Amino acid sequence: MEAGLPANEALASGRPLTHGQKPVGVGIVGLGNISGTYLRNLSHDFDAVVRLIGCTDLDRDRSAQVAREHDVTDFTDVSSLLADDRVELVLNLTTPGSHIAISSAALTAGKHVYSEKPIGIEFAGAQALLQQAADARLLVGCAPDTFLGAGLQTCRRVIDEGVIGEPVAATVAMVCHGHENWHPSPAFFYERGAGPLLDMGPYYLTALVNLMGPIQRVVGMEQTTFHTRTITSEPLAGTVIDVQVPTHITALLKFERGATATLVMTFDVWAAQLPHLEIYGTKGTLHGPDPNTFAGSVLIRRERSSSWDEVPVVDDWQHDSRGLGLADLACAIRLGGAPRASGALAAHVLEAMHGIHASAQTGATYDMATTCVIPDPLIA
Repeated sequence: MEAGLPANEALASGRPLTHGQKPVGVGIVGLGNISGTYLRNLSHDFDAVVRLIGCTDLDRDRSAQVAREHDVTDFTDVSSLLADDRVELVLNLTTPGSHIAISSAALTAGKHVYSEKPIGIEFAGAQALLQQAADARLLVGCAPDTFLGAGLQTCRRVIDEGVIGEPVAATVAMVCHGHENWHPSPAFFYERGAGPLLDMGPYYLTALVNLMGPIQRVVGMEQTTFHTRTITSEPLAGTVIDVQVPTHITALLKFERGATATLVMTFDVWAAQLPHLEIYGTKGTLHGPDPNTFAGSVLIRRERSSSWDEVPVVDDWQHDSRGLGLADLACAIRLGGAPRASGALAAHVLEAMHGIHASAQTGATYDMATTCVIPDPLIA
């Protein structure tokens, strides 16, 4: 790869950084349930563009264990990690309520930052964070990056090539009965700043923005069906959780380009046959994979056709590639350009989610204050 290759071609090229462009040093803050996937992928899939320097966690035994396993530095606290000049990019895997504070501290220390979703709990905090980054000329990225995976990138290609014509409407649905049956510590999913919309909504709304463009306005309705939950997963089986947030949300979205979408996010439904993702166009319908995954089948049904056709899924990033957005941001740091899983995209999605809740509480339509750039396709 020649020096100066735009960031939007770096990962797609499949070639490592060269010409003296060393991998970007990464420090991880927070080593919860999701960190294992990041650690695996940073060490194997993305080691040409990022290099793990060290980690820290409030659970000091956990931090020491991870540091030993990956032969990296076990930082005693966040301050010591941020003070290390080898760390250029902070991967913020703390709980949602800490995202803004940790990311802001990283920016203050002169580090780029990539956080798990959502970018923060409060929209105003996300806006302030992006302004801080702009003032410091630093980059902010945020999960989810599943929209960069093979399944949704195939959907993007189908739409960009006009196979189903102009998108008219869409349906997205995340239907389950909550996380207390499998997650080792599920209480925070039912606390302020979580619930099905803020926890799972980023996957589905980010996919829609990637495929249909920025959101213009939203209308929402919500309810809390079960006011307590009993954990059945270990090690906390039998513990009763107080539910503090709405757990069944429906919304209508209007996009700047004119299309509309129906969204359902619920922890209250035992089973359903709703599509995870469908886009309805002027020349046909696209049935896509679950936006919470990197792969999955893609089907199209053309106008006046009586059957569905399966679309070959692109070859790259079909496995669980969490961290792909971080690697893309690292390429932007070295090569210039903007990351696809950007802070601006994450803030736009966060505003939409807050707008849905606000609409549900007031009964009024919520008009979006932000917009965003549709990310470039990852795979040409």
